[in-house]
Amino acid sequence: MSNLEEIDNFSKIFKANLPLLDVRAPIEFSGGSFPQAENFPLMNDSERHQIGICYKEKGQNSAIQLGHELINGTLKQERVEKWLDFVSKNPKGALYCFRGGLRSKITQEWIYEESGVSYPRIKGGYKALRSFLLHEMVRITNNKEFIVIGGQTGCGKTMLLNEIDNSIDLEGLANHRGSAFGNNVSPQPKQIDFENNLSIELIKKESFSQLLIEDEGNNIGMIHIPDSIKLKSRDSKIILLTASLEDRLRISLKSYVIDMEIQFKAINLEKGFENFSNYWLTSLYKIQKRLGGDRYQSLLTQLKLALKNHQNNADINDYLPLIESLLVDYYDPMYNFQINNKKHRVIFKGNSKEVKKFLEKN
Repeated sequence: MSNLEEIDNFSKIFKANLPLLDVRAPIEFSGGSFPQAENFPLMNDSERHQIGICYKEKGQNSAIQLGHELINGTLKQERVEKWLDFVSKNPKGALYCFRGGLRSKITQEWIYEESGVSYPRIKGGYKALRSFLLHEMVRITNNKEFIVIGGQTGCGKTMLLNEIDNSIDLEGLANHRGSAFGNNVSPQPKQIDFENNLSIELIKKESFSQLLIEDEGNNIGMIHIPDSIKLKSRDSKIILLTASLEDRLRISLKSYVIDMEIQFKAINLEKGFENFSNYWLTSLYKIQKRLGGDRYQSLLTQLKLALKNHQNNADINDYLPLIESLLVDYYDPMYNFQINNKKHRVIFKGNSKEVKKFLEKN
């Protein structure tokens, strides 16, 4: 069926959030995909493995024949029905396999034979989309003005970015808050997924004259910041967000205590507080060497008191001395040292309201 449609306007695919039917094997999908994609494979992992061996030993025709032997009858019908359900729910979508070759063509043909619908496939498949996104990340980054939002830990940088349309929330995309206490309840994405999602955000926001990102190091948790973003950040102007210690304590208490407990209990009510406690104990342990033995033990004692009062009396006030010490004695000195090396790039300094007003005028 040579008349089945191919799509090669990749920018439109991502700007329009085009629903994508990924027919690769589950192991391929889990290794990297796109936010708007769902996986309904032509072959499962075992079938793909068997057909791959056959292809290497006996060639393409034998591999195709084996594929039809493995996937037929009721099994074939079940898979086609899943595709048809996806097509029905997403009539303006498209499908792809790894290279846009045989698997996506077969899927197209089976969908057409069953429903009469000519559902388009992505030209070049996942590999072409991935290459396009990597290229666009570098191109847009190199041609776009960036402004870096800096500020002390707990001053609300992420909150500010989420209130501004022309911002890229790197920590949100990485699902991590960028410190020893930055783990979230759900795991971080794979590096490939982070890069894909970041590039898609850049494509969607390319129309803005400038983009705002938070001041980050080389990594956010286990996620590596792509070199193009990292290098651009190092050369960009900086706006410093300020907040009172009282506000920083309030923001930190909400983010790292109140919200984290809610999230842990939402996943497992019975073990929620135990998991929340382990999150705090593990996070503090990560920085024990930097804290030094005596200070670590002092903070650990305060943490255990806070956890006990939290669990027994629903009182979270004992976290405040602990958070204040971490902010003032641990994070602030590191921040002050780092920002001192960047002060020549600072173009404005102010609280959230002042920063937003400055950005509106500039």
